Amino acid sequence: MAAARRYCVPGERLCSAAEAAAGSGTYTRRGAVCAALAGCLRRGGGAGGVPQVAVLRDAEAQLLPDVGAVVTCRVCSINSRFAKVHILYVGSTPLRSAFRGTIRREDIRATEKDKVEVYKSFRPGDIVLAKVISLGDAQSNYLLSTAENELGVVVARSEAGVQMVPISWCEMQCPQTHTKDFRKVARVQPQFLQT
Repeated sequence: MAAARRYCVPGERLCSAAEAAAGSGTYTRRGAVCAALAGCLRRGGGAGGVPQVAVLRDAEAQLLPDVGAVVTCRVCSINSRFAKVHILYVGSTPLRSAFRGTIRREDIRATEKDKVEVYKSFRPGDIVLAKVISLGDAQSNYLLSTAENELGVVVARSEAGVQMVPISWCEMQCPQTHTKDFRKVARVQPQFLQT
């Protein structure tokens, strides 16, 4: 039997249980074979010559940020209440398309939240490690936090276009002009360093 392929979603009825046996990525319910996950439907010969249907995940499936995941993002814009970011990586896995996120003023630091100023923590173009705290809503998208020592700015460029180096938990310095800028600097852990 030729392997016919089409895309299906979880819970979709694929065929009658009398027509084919349930294979990987499927289950049988009320006399029907249903998809257990999103992916491509594959029909083929099963054990004993009985046709079998299976759902295979797309190898290029888009990874989605989940609550508690550490993400790498780029700051797009800031105002007095929050920073807007594009999420580029989930852990060390690059995303095919960026997701939008928000880091609210109260989620920047764990202590002295009332004294936090967004412009002293992030600037547009900064690369930030953050943790997903909520999937958000239609306006705010993913809500992120940098309220841990390991989270915050990991890469920043000075006005001269040179990559800045951290000199404390709240400042970075341009090695060329020696000017200092405020940032919420991350203490990067070895597992987040790229080789």
